[in-house]
This record gives sequence, C-alpha cells and structure tokens, in this order.
Amino acid sequence: MFDGVAERYDLTNTVLSFGQDRGWRRATRAALALRPGERVLDVGAGTGVSTEELGRSGAFAVGADLSIGMLSAGRRVRPDVPLLAGDALRLPFADATFDAVTISFALRNVVDVEGALREFGRVTRPGGRLVVCEFSHPVNVAFRTVYLQYLMRSLPAVARGVSSNPDAYVYLAESIRAWPDQHGLAALITGAGPWARVGWRNLTGGIVALHRATRG
Repeated sequence: MFDGVAERYDLTNTVLSFGQDRGWRRATRAALALRPGERVLDVGAGTGVSTEELGRSGAFAVGADLSIGMLSAGRRVRPDVPLLAGDALRLPFADATFDAVTISFALRNVVDVEGALREFGRVTRPGGRLVVCEFSHPVNVAFRTVYLQYLMRSLPAVARGVSSNPDAYVYLAESIRAWPDQHGLAALITGAGPWARVGWRNLTGGIVALHRATRG
C-alpha cells in the first residue's frame, strides 16, 4: 500500500493536513532535544522528509522503513539523507546504537506495537530518548466531532484529487479513528518497557500528540 502512494506521499500529507505537517516535524525535532554529534534513528521514515528535518539539529539522523517504494522515492529527492530498509520489529542495528529514536505517524501501522516499542528500547542507549509523533484524539468535544467528520468523509475525497492511491487514505482515516488516545498510548509505552518518565503534549488541539520517554 505504501509503495503505491510513495510518489506523491509528501504532497498529499501537506494538502490533507493544511500544511500542519511541517510544524509537527519541527515539534518532533524540538522534543528530541538533539545535540550535534548525537545519533538518532527515524523509524517508519518513508521518503525521509522527517529524517531530513532531524538532521537540521546537527545530529546524525538515519531513516529506516519497510517500504522499498517509499525509500526509493525518498532517495531520488533526498540523496544525502541516509535511508535504509528495516523492520520496526527487527531493526538492523546493534544494541544501544542510538542516543534517540523517533517514529512519526507510523506506529499505527506496526503489527505489534509493544514489540516495536521494546525493539526501539533495544537500540537506544540507557538514558536515551524516545519521541512518538502520532495522530491522537482532540481534547475539545466539539472540535473532535468536526475533526472526525473531516477524517471519515472529507479526507478520502480530498485524497482522490492528489494521491496516487486514494483507497490507502480510507485505511488512514479508519486507523486514526481506532488508535488509542493520549492516555492509552502512554500506557502502552510504559507497559512495553524499558521506557520511563512517559509524558505527552498535544499539537493542533490533540489531532496529534507527542509522547516522550527516557530509556531506563
């Protein structure tokens, strides 16, 4: 499915989010508090647009994704961004390789979320950081009602005008609606281990939440 949307993936996301995706990437980089020379892994990196943003911190940013189509599209437009094939459940890195690990809008697509969170912990050094940027639940009830109407009705219609595979965005809407809220994801991260000091903050009224944790 992701191979099929790769060519216009970045454009489609910007259109569907009304340009908010750029701010969400900057917020993720800020939440990681990266320092020059640190190593950060971007899981589910897709075309590498988020990996490129992380690299602006001066850290060495590496992107990994399961979709060869997404990686190929990314390498054509971002040849200087390190992108490689990797399964979130079996990352091709040694223990404690990274100072930080992040995943943006991809944890919903992993078949075993807790297994992936444990694998992220394996490749992160003790004291390292995790940031999960993911769709969540708007906290205002009225706003949430409007948002869900857009998500389930308007989003697939808009996708038909810009995406190379509009049916994939029906899946996108359904997976967002079924995803745990802020408290639910925090509980998943805590329960998966080895993560501690789990917290979050909302972006765009809770459409997106940044969950942060520290490797014990």
